[in-house]
Amino acid sequence: MATWASLGLQDSSSPLMEQLNFFHDHTLLILTMITILVGYIMGMLMFNKFTNRYLLHGQTIEIIWTVLPAIILMFIAFPSLRLLYLMDEINTPSITLKSVGHQWYWSYEYSDFLNLEFDSYMVPTNELETNGFRLLDVDNRVVLPMNNQIRILVTATDVLHSWTVPSLGVKVDATPGRLNQLNFLINRPGLFFGQCSEICGANHSFMPIVIE
Repeated sequence: MATWASLGLQDSSSPLMEQLNFFHDHTLLILTMITILVGYIMGMLMFNKFTNRYLLHGQTIEIIWTVLPAIILMFIAFPSLRLLYLMDEINTPSITLKSVGHQWYWSYEYSDFLNLEFDSYMVPTNELETNGFRLLDVDNRVVLPMNNQIRILVTATDVLHSWTVPSLGVKVDATPGRLNQLNFLINRPGLFFGQCSEICGANHSFMPIVIE
């Protein structure tokens, strides 16, 4: 879960989030290199006094500064597309969970079992136990197995919601009349917290998600 003053991404709890972390660092490195190079060139332009009265065009340099950014963009695009396809891949799920967004709580159904469904509401601050997390704990947690492919089906009954668990790298819109599907694998035990990430009305901030 997110803690005070943590500016980076949350620690990954799934292989996909691990890859997303690596991709974030990879892209940030490229952006840092570009920023330093452009900053240096702008600095040199400001402070040097060289002029060339006869320079009307430079075919070679123009080719270089057109081709080079294209190559750099490819170094970002290919890993990004790879990850995009990996996130959409559905690998023979061991268990299916259906999550339905309501104003303002989630209800869950374990589709592989008969009549196994429940609602999950945020625990109000005045009913919270001493070791509970304010605005994050729920009365009924989702319990999922570790090291198993899990498929989640997400929909909503009223307005747009978004089922999001940052440490698993999972974010999927809950749209009324539409069933969205996502696949993930949890590779370590723990409590994983998330929240609705689509503004859905007055109590949008008060419909958290907890996976155990």
